[in-house]
Amino acid sequence: MADLVYPPVIAIGRTLFAALGLRFTITGAENIPVTGGAVLASNHVSYLDFTFVGLAALPRKRYVRFMAKEAVFRHRVSGPLMRGMKHIPVDRSAGAAAYAAALRALRGGELIGVFPEATISRSFTVKECKSGAARMAQAARVPLIPIALWGGQRIYTKDHPRDLSRGKAITIAVGEPLEAKPTDDTAEVNAELHRRMSALLEEAQLTYPDKPEGDDDRWWLPAHLGGTAPTPEEAQRLDAEEAAARRRRRESR
Repeated sequence: MADLVYPPVIAIGRTLFAALGLRFTITGAENIPVTGGAVLASNHVSYLDFTFVGLAALPRKRYVRFMAKEAVFRHRVSGPLMRGMKHIPVDRSAGAAAYAAALRALRGGELIGVFPEATISRSFTVKECKSGAARMAQAARVPLIPIALWGGQRIYTKDHPRDLSRGKAITIAVGEPLEAKPTDDTAEVNAELHRRMSALLEEAQLTYPDKPEGDDDRWWLPAHLGGTAPTPEEAQRLDAEEAAARRRRRESR
């Protein structure tokens, strides 16, 4: 079935990116296969990361199907768009159905986009990764491709207001495919994915063309690079507090 929704959505996105004057650097796009299934596993620093991973596949003339929260599919605006772009809804209380749908898509030759950290990293380092991306790649016998994104947090991320000022740089780095056999130890595959994502991210951070404009603008840099973002330990505490607050809200309904 032809993709009727994805092309106009991409065109709108590119128009918005041009209006914002975003400066993209995309490396390693050749690591994404021209045909056949693959799992694209990316770090997560901003609310715009879905679009940036999608951009990485465009030089190969491919579309990425993302696994996203089921609630997004129930929204009257985003729902029809998500379904039209053939993304996969994830009900966290019944994740087996989404996993099965992703495997069918992979075996049917689709690219599946996954954020193994599950949530945005407040520390702007790679958090502990859940094993779903590795397990899917192994089960479907497709490449597992690490991706690092950097710069999107300066536009829209957790704990900070949106900044739509023009001219920000966005780095998208695609790593070499990780070939994982079904018989390989999933924990080891997942650890290798984390290592590769971290290496890609570190390189993206060190070669990023923009610098903070002053001490007040160091929030988007990780602590180990002289920024004022939370350390990984501080970020873990904040994540735990956020999760606890969500549970309390659910229980009070």
